[in-house]
Amino acid sequence: MNNELLMNNYLMILKSTIEVYIHGTLESSNECVRELLKLGLDETLKHQEKTYSLMVDNEWYMVDNVNPSIICDSLNNLN
Repeated sequence: MNNELLMNNYLMILKSTIEVYIHGTLESSNECVRELLKLGLDETLKHQEKTYSLMVDNEWYMVDNVNPSIICDSLNNLN
């Protein structure tokens, strides 16, 4: 495996983990459990941001900038 593939897999795992933390936090009825899940979510979000930035820096994750007018047009079409 090369670094790009490893980082892509790691990013997908982080995204899945974030979803689990979010759902667990939302559904938790115990304050202690909720706070623990929120801490895990925050840490995982930090890892995701670092991983994403590293991938963008190495051109392993391409980001297309969208013209703001296209976004505005799309939002206006929702109304």
